[in-house]
Amino acid sequence: MSVIVVGTMAFDAIETPFGKSGQIVGGSATYLAWAATNFVHNLKQVSVIGNDFPQEELDALAKRGVMLDGVERKKDEKSFFWAGRYHLDMNTRDTLDTQLNVLANFDPKIPDSYQGAEFLMLGNLMPKLQMSVINQLKTRPKLIVLDTMNFWMDTAMSDLEKVLQQVDVLMVNDSEARQLSGQFSLVKAAKEIQKMGPKFLVIKKGEHGALLFHENKVFYAPALPLEDVFDPTGAGDTFAGGFIGHLAATKDISFENMKTAIIKGSALASFCVEKFGTSRMKEITQNDIEDRMRQFVDLVNFDIELANSAVTS
Repeated sequence: MSVIVVGTMAFDAIETPFGKSGQIVGGSATYLAWAATNFVHNLKQVSVIGNDFPQEELDALAKRGVMLDGVERKKDEKSFFWAGRYHLDMNTRDTLDTQLNVLANFDPKIPDSYQGAEFLMLGNLMPKLQMSVINQLKTRPKLIVLDTMNFWMDTAMSDLEKVLQQVDVLMVNDSEARQLSGQFSLVKAAKEIQKMGPKFLVIKKGEHGALLFHENKVFYAPALPLEDVFDPTGAGDTFAGGFIGHLAATKDISFENMKTAIIKGSALASFCVEKFGTSRMKEITQNDIEDRMRQFVDLVNFDIELANSAVTS
């Protein structure tokens, strides 16, 4: 089942309590692609890169089954660059440097060969660019998933509200859900956000798992406790890639199947954080994913006997 992924392909430089990465390949679309291709092939990538982006990285993605017709290389410019430092809790970080470079004038173009895709994953970008991609598609995909962040809520709320009306699934973290909805309770926040357009809401809570909302239904998936977390940078995008990849592979967009997609996304994200950048994602096998899924099942599986009647004194 064909999937279009739109996002950044970039360079990162990351500092954590465990060390420094130096300049490495990152970007939302890069992580999304490495995750989703565990489940689907012929993934259709849309992004922009500079002349400095390594050809071997593109070759590795192509070998993985990623179509690169929608990736524009600007030969006289540099790729997007972000540098950040994580605090000891690994949930908070400081931005040290941001260089938009090619991203400053990014105008995503959907090739004719991408038309007809049934799934669209819009990575975290300027809302007007996300809307531009939707408008270029001649046939509406079966499912549109959108990731966004608080920066766009602060600077482009009007555009964000418009694109939210066009999507099926929204992915945000808990603080972003509260900001978008104006509600502190995540249950109330979910109800307000669903009024804005998305039928499904995924709230990512980092090391505390993820929540899936649809109408009055709620599903919670824990995060797998890990002994070492080296780099959480691409975890959210990896989670999203696993989520959309599973849905596309199974051709099932029901709430029940989204529960499984949440678990698979969480499993892949748990691999991503074990090393800097995408290096861990390049190593894992299907057996690794199955073993990690079993760990998730063991984490939440329990037997309990419920009394047939209330206890009386």
